[in-house]
Formats: sequence, C-alpha cells, structure tokens
Amino acid sequence: MEWSVKLGTVAGTAIRLHMTFVLLLIWIWFMHYRIGGAPAAWEGIAFIICVFGCVVLHEFGHIAAARRFGIRTPDIILLPIGGVARLERNPSKPLEELLIAVAGPLVNVVIAALLVTAIGGVVGWEQLTTPQDPGLDFMVRLAGVNIFLVLFNLIPAFPMDGGRVLRALLAMHWSWAHATKVAARIGQGVALAMGIAGLFYNPLLILIAVFVFLAAQAEAQGSDLQAISKQVAVGDVMLTEFSVLGGSASIDEAVALLLATSQNEFPVVGPDGVIEGLLTRDGIIGAMKESGPQTSVRGVMRTDIPLIAGDTPIDESLRIMQAAGAPAAAVVDRNKRLVGLMNRETIGELLMLRAAVEDFRFDSLRRHKKGWRG
Repeated sequence: MEWSVKLGTVAGTAIRLHMTFVLLLIWIWFMHYRIGGAPAAWEGIAFIICVFGCVVLHEFGHIAAARRFGIRTPDIILLPIGGVARLERNPSKPLEELLIAVAGPLVNVVIAALLVTAIGGVVGWEQLTTPQDPGLDFMVRLAGVNIFLVLFNLIPAFPMDGGRVLRALLAMHWSWAHATKVAARIGQGVALAMGIAGLFYNPLLILIAVFVFLAAQAEAQGSDLQAISKQVAVGDVMLTEFSVLGGSASIDEAVALLLATSQNEFPVVGPDGVIEGLLTRDGIIGAMKESGPQTSVRGVMRTDIPLIAGDTPIDESLRIMQAAGAPAAAVVDRNKRLVGLMNRETIGELLMLRAAVEDFRFDSLRRHKKGWRG
C-alpha cells in the first residue's frame, strides 16, 4: 500500500504502518501536552502504542482463523482508525467468512477481560465507557478501548468486521457476489449516516465515513473480480486491437497516434515483436514539454511494465499491475512477443458488465418467484 512503511514480519505476515499514523501520534502528543505537559504527552503516546498493539493482536485473530481454512495473509496495514488484514483471497464458504470475521473482536473481548481481572474487577461501567479521560487509570482506559473496538468493529460496514459478518449471513441465502453488493450498499448507507452525524457532533466521523464508503465500494469490486477470475482469464478479455510504436519512433509519431486513437498507453516493440516498454499519455505530454517532438520514445517509455501470460487470472493481473504501479500489463507468449494488452479500463468494463448480468439474474429470479407465488 502507498504511503506506508514496513515495521517487520511476523509468521509470514508483514506489518505495515501508514504514514498518516504519524500525524495521529503528533496530534495525541500535543493534545496531552496542553493538558499535563511533557509527562502527560508521552503517556498519551504510550497509550496509543498499546492500543495499536491490541489492534495488531485483533488482526492476528483474523489471521489465525484464516489460516485454519488455508488462507494466507500477506500483510497488515495500520491506519489511524485501526488495522486492516489483507487476505490472499476471500473465504470460499459463508461459515468460514463468519468465523474469520468474529475472531478479531473475540481477541479484544479476551484482552478486556484479562485487563479487568488484573485491575481487580472493581472498575465501573462508567469508567470503561470513557477511555478518552486521561485522569483514569492506564489499564482501565485500555480495557475500555478494547470494549470500544469490539463495538466499533461490529458496525455492519466494510472494512469493519461487522460488514463481513453481514455478508456471510447474506451469502447463506444469496450468491457471494450479490451478498457482497447488498452488504456494501448497507455499509455505504451507514457511512452516509456517520457523515451526517459528523456534521453535528464530531468532524472525525466525516473522515471515517469517507473511508468506510470507499472501502465498501472497493470490497464489492474486489469480490466481483474474484468471482470473474474463476471463469475468465486475461487471454479471454485482453485488448488485441491496438496501435504500437517501434523502438526507433519519435515522440512526434506518438503524438500522431495519441490524437488518432482512443488509446492512453502505447506498447513499444522491437522488429521481432518483443515488447520493449510502454509509453503513456502523460509520458508523451511530458516529453513534448521537456525535450521536444524529435525525442526517441526509448528515452521516455516505461520499462517496468509487467509481462503476464494469457492464462493469468483477471484478479492476479490486477494485483501484478498494482504491485508494479503500472497502468497496464503486456500479455506475451513464451518468446515474450506481444499478443495483447490488459489495462484498468478493460477490468473496469468487465466489472460493470458482470454487475449488469448479476442484477439481471437476480431481478429475473425475484420476478419468477413472485409469479410462482401468485
């Protein structure tokens, strides 16, 4: 993920920290400094670090359950609003999804119970529900935060665990793709409600609402993509009709193709058909500004474009493109000769077609059931 740094690896899972987390630490330090000076500021930092230690344990609860079903977790990303464990694939059965989703909050329940026991069990409910009060005991506040994490994560919206619990329950009756779509829409409705509440109570809710809304959309697209990949490979949907540039071509020739076609990326190939690189629209415009129309495309083309085979699954091709930060992937044969092109627009169009087909099938089934009941 962009704007994140790797802290280390535990049991094959990389732990990554998003740079916005640093902004959270700075804000916490200054807020506590205003209340009680440097000692309070550093205690606030220590508290936040302990909280995110609990968040990491929460995510490893998901990881342990996922591995029980043969699903690996490449990494965990720690954000100011919590952590997100990225699963290698979605669970294949609703019950698996349900167990993986509830495993995280159960870890926080255990942590809260252990902390309350360590305190002596004399803490009141009012204290546990005000973990933001710096005047309370450190462990009481930490127990309260873990209770809050349980409740917050059970909100029925992606990427919170409640969204996955909701999808699992819906998938017991509907297809996985349709269950994901409905759960995502419910999650986006929750996000809108949070955003409206943020206008009157806490502006932070607006930021959380935006994140939840986009996460729900991304989850729906990712689920659709995984469903498509079971049936469709890159070779079935790749672009096969497109313009290419020779290695000796100039930027002036690239401009002519840019104006004459609807392409945004142009493969650069050698005389034998082997791909040498990819020239993007931004690369063409930048070269025209900086070095002029006679510049060779070899000097400005991207050479880090991933090469994939025609039998590569659709979702795998997208992961490869994202890892390389590339706008497209070149589909090549065994001799690395260019046979097709895969870009984000093609994947987006495929997802829209999939959604249209899924909606048509669901509406047809619903109309059929109504007619049968009548």
